[in-house]
Amino acid sequence: MPARLRPADPVEAAAALARVLAALDAGDRPEPDDLRLVVRDSLALLLVRAPGRSVEVRVPPYAAIQCVPGPRHTRGTPPGVVETDPVTWVLLSSGRMSWEDARGSGALTASGERSDLSTYLPLRPGGESADASSEGGR
Repeated sequence: MPARLRPADPVEAAAALARVLAALDAGDRPEPDDLRLVVRDSLALLLVRAPGRSVEVRVPPYAAIQCVPGPRHTRGTPPGVVETDPVTWVLLSSGRMSWEDARGSGALTASGERSDLSTYLPLRPGGESADASSEGGR
């Protein structure tokens, strides 16, 4: 796994995720460095959870990875492609948004075999809204 896509220190990643979600909750734009760290960290976690090369996940401008077990992709566009913006990816990977809601809103496109990543999400729980949390209103 390339160094730029290794999971971040869990404490740093959790702090960056908290700052990104707090900014979004306040209606502000997250700091680009925090957003980049959370996106790359969560994509690295997806690589660990779903190793393989049959789906390309694109979160421009921060990173793109190939993951999910299945036929190995070697040239051209992989058989499955998922693409979304960084904020939507953070919401998905933290459990703040469902796969179905992201697709239904048009914020995420997914095509091809194995491109439904909902079974792998959330990647780093902790971004649940108060009504979805199992931690007693957190």
